[in-house]
Amino acid sequence: MSTLPAAVASARSGAPRYRRSDYDVTNTVQVSSVAGTRVAVEALYMSQWPEASFAPVSAAFDFMDRLFAGEVPGYLGIDTVYHDRQHTLDNVLAMARLLVAWERSRPVEWRFGAERAAMGLITSLFHDAGYVREVDAPCRNGAELTGTHVSRSARILERLLPTLGMAEWVPVATNIVHFTGYEKPLGEIDTPDPRDRKVGHLLGTADLLAQLSDRCYLEKCRDRLYPEFVLAGLAHGRAPDGRVVVHYASGLDLLRRTPMFVTATRRERLEGAFEGSYRLMEVLYAGRNPYIETIDGMLVFLQQVLRTGNWPLLRRQPPVFTRDPNPMPEVRSLMVSKLKDLWNG
Repeated sequence: MSTLPAAVASARSGAPRYRRSDYDVTNTVQVSSVAGTRVAVEALYMSQWPEASFAPVSAAFDFMDRLFAGEVPGYLGIDTVYHDRQHTLDNVLAMARLLVAWERSRPVEWRFGAERAAMGLITSLFHDAGYVREVDAPCRNGAELTGTHVSRSARILERLLPTLGMAEWVPVATNIVHFTGYEKPLGEIDTPDPRDRKVGHLLGTADLLAQLSDRCYLEKCRDRLYPEFVLAGLAHGRAPDGRVVVHYASGLDLLRRTPMFVTATRRERLEGAFEGSYRLMEVLYAGRNPYIETIDGMLVFLQQVLRTGNWPLLRRQPPVFTRDPNPMPEVRSLMVSKLKDLWNG
């Protein structure tokens, strides 16, 4: 893995100067592509553990691809437009970088080893698999499963890992996947081995870094995360007297709250619960952190938009990578229907 600053490495590799919407933060890996992301993750893994086998992780990539495409019997495929295939692949790439950086910068007794690292990568690949609906699911979109999707992801991992020859890691993976969600208080996640807890910190860190550094994060919050919030019941609630309580009035309202969310997330999770694990990226990038630099730039830009009210500056329309090549009309229709039911109820 190059230790050159991201912009320099990108220029020397012949990558386009301007970052493409479905590429990672360094503009070198197409994170909408299972094949492209697998190649990048394998290169990182084998550079650190050259004697290990990447086969279990590669097989997990294959299963994730089929699961999200709706090709696994009993499942309908991914239909959440914010938590789509690109997010998962962006996540596992960030996770691979963090795992390798940890291993390169820690004494022998604290290193993960190849099998624990493989478990971390596979858990990362399936941290949002719980959004995939079963064929007999009563809900209309995976976003309705938001409140339990991490536990659902854990159940998929429980069934998958033994098929990969990694049954002994089931208790660990099904616990540490909760570092990516809010179903279980982080302090209650049971990890007797402190190295497993650290893998959990890296999981949660990778999830946040991948989301917040997405080139189209702001547009995706407005156009995709807000509909997911509506379908999940997070945008609105009901008071004891039956009145509708508005938590997020619109996609723009969600953006107005984004600086506060990012600030709190950095303080409470990235710096706090996850112990500043994001700084590990500096090991790979000569003291720089392309993820944090990109997040900081996003916040400066968003503050400019909020200050001027120039919302048309948010004009990117990135592709969505779900089982349906054009899912937005259906998701918008479901959102409108949910809102009508809410206000008419």
